[in-house]
Amino acid sequence: MSISAAEQAVLDQLDEGWLVETTQSLLRAPGQNPPGDEAATVAVLRAAASDLGLEVAEAAVEPGRNNLVITLPAAAAGPARPGLLLLGHTDVVPVGGGWTNDPFGGELVDGRIYGRGASDMKGGLAASLAAMAVLRGAGLTGPVELAAVVDEEETGKGIRAYVDAVDRLFAGCITTEPTDLQTIIGARGDSYLRVEVHGRACHAGNPADGANAIYGAAAVVAEIERLHAELAAAPHHLLGPATWSVGQIQGGTGGSIVPAECVLVADRRLLPGESPDAVLDELRRRVAALRLEDRGLTVDLAMPMEMPAFETAADDELVRTTDAALTDAGGPGLALGGWTAACDGGYIARDLGVPVVVLGPGSVTTQAHRADESVAVDELLTAARAYTLTALRLLG
Repeated sequence: MSISAAEQAVLDQLDEGWLVETTQSLLRAPGQNPPGDEAATVAVLRAAASDLGLEVAEAAVEPGRNNLVITLPAAAAGPARPGLLLLGHTDVVPVGGGWTNDPFGGELVDGRIYGRGASDMKGGLAASLAAMAVLRGAGLTGPVELAAVVDEEETGKGIRAYVDAVDRLFAGCITTEPTDLQTIIGARGDSYLRVEVHGRACHAGNPADGANAIYGAAAVVAEIERLHAELAAAPHHLLGPATWSVGQIQGGTGGSIVPAECVLVADRRLLPGESPDAVLDELRRRVAALRLEDRGLTVDLAMPMEMPAFETAADDELVRTTDAALTDAGGPGLALGGWTAACDGGYIARDLGVPVVVLGPGSVTTQAHRADESVAVDELLTAARAYTLTALRLLG
């Protein structure tokens, strides 16, 4: 599909200077999570949307942490028709060390803008808003909504609050996470599992008087490693296998004390259709089979976070429209793909039944969560063009 004269007239209104300045303003606002200080980013995004004359609403998720919903209403009179949802998040991971650029400077150097969140995903938020700015007056039959939610990088409190409150119908959702400008039609989900092993402390000079919680945790870790190996035998055609990874372990109070407590946290990536409850139940069965109670130990298991996976059919209208729009916008021409990372789009697919793709400027593999994170200006512009064309063709 080629760009029509009417579409080109809308695209010609995109202002690269405005897009760069808005991205820089967002990067200069903190938003690290933890602790969850998205408020400054929300304020910048809200002010930019208000200046454009868009409808803006905030909803508290926790004190000082608000979801932001920005809406471009449908232009056509009559019954409301399904709209297009652009989905992003306002939190970023902590800065960390190793930076040679100011992580909150928003510096423009050789066509790239530097700062924490440039790729993940303040660039995507700015490109979304730029698209909405030029879609005004385009005669859309359905609304375009940008949902900028909190807490994506931690436990998903923002997206869960959003799906519980939303009262609008959507023809599709573009999650504007960094994909190297590739249309992603499936993404693994994620869950965190917390394992607490309880034993009995005693003097290390006679360890048989106690029950070593670290030994019990070590047995659980070995069982999780076996589970991970078993999953490798059943890969998803697009996303690869589900995975386990133990990422954190803490226990004991000193070398001369048999430890009474040990806690480990594991990451379990989910495939489309997998039930988080079933994953938790499976781990319970495998831990029970270790018979740690015979060693005087007890185990508590919990899943404090779960983010669903999703897969959208390659021939879905949203997929076909978005990918063609990306091509016409000057995208790199990458094949439809899957994402081993997780994102909030899984909630939209599962809880709202809306088709979802992931498409955004920047790279989750080479830029996100790294020192000197950056995004290319030409990718921001291509993303804004792709979002604009998708809205015109879905809702025009």
